[in-house]
Amino acid sequence: MIDEFSVESVYAELLGRAPENKMEPRLAPLFRVMEILGEPQRAVPVIHITGTNGKTSTARMIETVLRGHDLRTGRFTSPHLSSVTERISIDGEPVSDETFVRIWDEIRPYLNIVDAELEAAGEPRLTYFECLTVLGFAVFADEPVDVAVIEVGLGGITDATNVADGVVSVITPISIDHAELLGDTVENIAAEKAGIIKAGGYLISAGQPPEAAQVLLEKAREVDVPFKFQGVEFGLESRTVAVGGQMVTINGIAGRYADLMLPLHGAHQAQNAAVAVAALEAFLGGGERQLDLEVLREGLLKVTSPGRMEVLRTAPTILVDAAHNPAGAKVAAETVKEAFSFSKLILVVGVLQEKDAVSILAELRQELGDLAAEICLTQSSSPRAIPAGELGEMAVASGFPSEDVHVAEKLDDALEWAVERAEAGNDLAGGILITGSITVVAEARTLLGK
Repeated sequence: MIDEFSVESVYAELLGRAPENKMEPRLAPLFRVMEILGEPQRAVPVIHITGTNGKTSTARMIETVLRGHDLRTGRFTSPHLSSVTERISIDGEPVSDETFVRIWDEIRPYLNIVDAELEAAGEPRLTYFECLTVLGFAVFADEPVDVAVIEVGLGGITDATNVADGVVSVITPISIDHAELLGDTVENIAAEKAGIIKAGGYLISAGQPPEAAQVLLEKAREVDVPFKFQGVEFGLESRTVAVGGQMVTINGIAGRYADLMLPLHGAHQAQNAAVAVAALEAFLGGGERQLDLEVLREGLLKVTSPGRMEVLRTAPTILVDAAHNPAGAKVAAETVKEAFSFSKLILVVGVLQEKDAVSILAELRQELGDLAAEICLTQSSSPRAIPAGELGEMAVASGFPSEDVHVAEKLDDALEWAVERAEAGNDLAGGILITGSITVVAEARTLLGK
C-alpha cells in the first residue's frame, strides 16, 4: 500500500494551520480531541517541564537517565532543528517516518471533526502546535512507552500539553520572554507556568527569582503536592570545567552524587543537571530513594543537546547556541568565555521579530566585551526574521562599534565572512559563535553538514 502522506506532506499540512507563535490560549478543543481518541495523554505517566530557559536540555538529561533504568521513553520537545519528527522522540531517537505518517493518518479524521466543531462555533481551527501535541500523545500511546517527558510549548496553564497531568512537574528558571502572550512581570509568567502543577503530582523547581518562587510555592500548597526548590532542598555542590564538558557534584533530594561527567558546557547546564536529578528522584522513588550512581553516571555521559553550545567545526572552531532571549544570550557569552580559550570571537547573529533583539545584542556586547572582535548580522529564511539591515542598526545602538558591524542578508555569506575574519592574521585561536534564534542555528547546522 502506498502511503497517502509523507513526513513532508504532513508537515506542509501542519504549516497550513495557525503557526507556533499564534498559539491559542485554550484547552477545551484539546480535551475534546483526546476524549474522541480515548485519552492517549493518560496512557503513560508524564514528567511535564516548563520554564523560560533550559527546558529541552533538562528534558534530554531526564530522558537519557530513564533509559538507563530500562524504561522505554517518549520525549516531546520544541522547536525542531532539521526535521519535525525530532519533536516526538522514542528512546532518544526521532520517531520513525513510517510511524509519524501512520499515526497522523489515523488521527486526522478526528482532528477534522474538532476543526468542524470549532469553525461552527466561530473559533479558529486547531493550530500547528495543538495538532503536533495530539500527534505526540497518540504516538506515545501507540508505541507504547513507559514514561513520557513532555516539554511545554508556551507558558503552562493553557498550553496544549497541559491536557496531561504530570506526576512530576519541573519548572526551569523563569525570566521574561514572550511578554506579549505571558505577561510582562516575572509573577505573571510564573502564574502561567504554575498551571502545570497538578494534584497528585510533585513539584521540582530550579532556583527562581523570589517573586516567581512565591507564586510556585503557593500553587503547590493550593493543590497539596510535595515541592522541592533548587538552592533549598537540593542543588549543585560543585563543578569544574573538564575536557568536553564539566565534572559536577549534585546534592539531590535523596542522595549525594559525586563526580558526574556532564558532556555539556556552561554553569547553566550544571544547574539543569541538578534539576534533572531531583526530577528523577521524585519520579523513580517519590523523592525518598537514592538513584543508582552508576546508572546516573552512564546516563549523563550520553546526554547531547543539539544547537546548545554545540561545536560544529574546528579550525576555526564554529559554535552554535540557540540563545533567543536576553537571559540565554548572557549565559551563552559566559559559557564561551569559560569553556573556550579564544583570542577573539566573531559573532553571527539573527533574531526573530517577536524577540527582544536589542537586549540580546546588549547582553552579548556587555558580557563578551573586547573578545567579540566583530559581529555579522544576518537573517534566517523564516518570514519572522528581523531583516539583517535593521539588526545592524540595533547592534550599533547596543554598543557595538559601527566599524565592527557587518551585515549579510544570506546566512551562507555571513558564515563565509565569519570564517575569513576568524582566520585573519593567521590567528589560530579565533572562534565563531552563531546565535540569536533557533532558525539561524538550524540553518547553520544544515549548511555545515550537521
